[in-house]
Amino acid sequence: MPPSSGPRDPLARSTLLKMGARIAVIIALSTLFSYLHMRHALRTESLAQLKAQVFERGQREEAIFLLAEDNHTLLKNTLLERIQTLQSQQEDVDARFAHLFRRLPDGTIRNKTELLDGTRMVQLFVPRKATLDAAFRIRLMAAYDVLTWYGPAFFIRFKTTYIAFPEGAIAGFWPTAPTWSLQLASDFSVTDYEDFPLSLPENNPRRRTIWTGIYKETVSNIWMVSVATPVDLDGRQIATVGHDLFLGELMNRTINEHSPGAYNVLFRDDGLLIVHPELKLESTNVAYNLVSDAGKPELSEKLLGSREMADHLRSLFERVKSRPSEQPILELPEYDEYIAVTRLRGPGWNLAMVLPERVLSEPAFLAARYVLLLGIVSLLVELFIMYQVLQQQITRPLLTLSQATDKVATGDFKVALDTARGDELGQLARAFKLMADEVQRREEALRQANEGLEQRVEERTRELKDVNQQLVQTARRAGMAEVATNVLHNVGNVLNSVYTSAQVAKERVLGMKLEHVGRVAQMLEQHQADLSTFIGQDERGRHLMPFLNGLGRNLLEERTEIVSLLDDVGRYTEHIGDIVKVQQNYARTPRMHEPVDLADLLEDALRINSAGLTRHQVKVQRQLTSLPPVMTDKHKTLMILVNLVSNAKYALDEAPSGERLLTVKLEQAHTDRFRIVIHDNGMGIAPEMLTRIFQYGFTTREEGHGFGLHSSALAAQELGGSLNVHSEGLGRGATFSLELPYVPVQPRAQS
Repeated sequence: MPPSSGPRDPLARSTLLKMGARIAVIIALSTLFSYLHMRHALRTESLAQLKAQVFERGQREEAIFLLAEDNHTLLKNTLLERIQTLQSQQEDVDARFAHLFRRLPDGTIRNKTELLDGTRMVQLFVPRKATLDAAFRIRLMAAYDVLTWYGPAFFIRFKTTYIAFPEGAIAGFWPTAPTWSLQLASDFSVTDYEDFPLSLPENNPRRRTIWTGIYKETVSNIWMVSVATPVDLDGRQIATVGHDLFLGELMNRTINEHSPGAYNVLFRDDGLLIVHPELKLESTNVAYNLVSDAGKPELSEKLLGSREMADHLRSLFERVKSRPSEQPILELPEYDEYIAVTRLRGPGWNLAMVLPERVLSEPAFLAARYVLLLGIVSLLVELFIMYQVLQQQITRPLLTLSQATDKVATGDFKVALDTARGDELGQLARAFKLMADEVQRREEALRQANEGLEQRVEERTRELKDVNQQLVQTARRAGMAEVATNVLHNVGNVLNSVYTSAQVAKERVLGMKLEHVGRVAQMLEQHQADLSTFIGQDERGRHLMPFLNGLGRNLLEERTEIVSLLDDVGRYTEHIGDIVKVQQNYARTPRMHEPVDLADLLEDALRINSAGLTRHQVKVQRQLTSLPPVMTDKHKTLMILVNLVSNAKYALDEAPSGERLLTVKLEQAHTDRFRIVIHDNGMGIAPEMLTRIFQYGFTTREEGHGFGLHSSALAAQELGGSLNVHSEGLGRGATFSLELPYVPVQPRAQS
């Protein structure tokens, strides 16, 4: 019966998924690299084209401005020549002037209406305040003649050609406005226009051609720009020749003629915005300045549509303004734009072509998407072919081998595999067949060995039980020995204090001068008959009563000291019993905690060691913070403190006798813990010894046995605290810190 296709599908799918994932990663990386490469290539090509376009566009747009300046040179020279010619023809000048012009009732001089054909003739306007002398008539007629000669020729490219005079008069050729001179108000003066003051010597010392900002002409209501060139004669300005250029065509070309996705901007160096696709100049008579109008958000919304657009153009202007002069391509990263800039000779305007980043990235992304789509289709076709191959060549043989493995696992070693294949799966089948035979042989041998092994395991188990029993007994003896050692050590510390107190009491008794009492009794017995005379008059008798008083006081003091020493002996003896009880409790449940005054407990520890401290000439300094009574094991805590004080006493033997200082501190470390610090300025501890100081049996004294600090550390742990040591090194003293839980005594509830 052939195997079903169901079980083999997971293996084929798993293999295909892994291979497909790896191929997909390669396709994704290839797509990414293709996108980056195409984007870089498109960016390089597009920016090069943008650079060429802005350069070519700049040359084309600046031609009209350069032509205007060339025209001015011709007009200026011709005007000067014509003035010189007319200076010798004064009568003819006066006759012609009177024939063409007249003074009107408002005081102005204008063309005679019956002779005026404004579509072909030059028009003149002289304000009423101007003084019309002979020299002025010559200049006016010279301007009239020059404009008559050249005005029609210039009209092909320039809508107006005019000559203005410092007196406020103007002569101009403007065929599209045939009656403009007649429409001017009587108080009109050409000196009010921007081009005239810009041509004055104080504003134009180099006497060069100047360009105005854009403005809307009052008669035609058309946006234009004026170009003016001053004309000087004998060091004095006598006129200004000029053109008015209508900006309608330039604005339309700048807005409409651009690369796909790009747009053009035209602005002046001072921030005056001339052309932008969003600029709405038809609704205003005032041009928009990116710098001076930055604080006028209402004007920005009116002329540019939004404040954001104004900020955008201001950033573009500042970036162009700050660029190196030799850098034609700029980047505006905050708006993802590239800017190509050229300067129009003549007015010096900046023509900027702005290309958004998306224009460069979208074609690359589209091409990368096609690459990715083709890669995915290729991947699916390849995975389908691989799936078919895997099923025929790998999945089915592996399924047969898997079924054989299941049979061997259940103990059936009779498997049928295709061992005739010459590939790796055939080798695997032959190896599996040999393995199955070998496993069958070894299983039989293992069964036989297992029967003997069970018997050996039982014997070994009995031996291990015996050894374990011996180990338990040994551990108990070791524990008992450690307890006994700790008991002896602590009892030894207290017995030293008992012995010291007894010796001091003995010395006190021996030091009592009791023989003087006998002498006094003999003297009194000898003078019993004349006792009053002896005491009152005899030299020795008079000192007898003071001597007896002093002797009595001395005996009372000695008795008090001896009683105190005997009390210490009793208290020390009682403490020995407590130590034994404490050590006996190590192996049992800890004893009940009781209220303890920590300051009194420290004083008891010092009192137990007082004889040794006195003998070793140790000065004790106390820094005890007043704390309420706490709940703790009084005798364990006292045992730890006695050990610490005793160790400090011996450590101070290395210090000079007059400088031995033991400092005892009591403080609250945290809200839930208190700390007792024992510090000495003795021999100190070497850094390498700090980690061993609490080990069992470790000591630095020849007569020491290393039990005290070890048992103290264990006792601190049993109390829920810790015992730590710190030392700066040999000869620099040591500090032991005991931290225990701070459990205040709870007040009893009143019934």
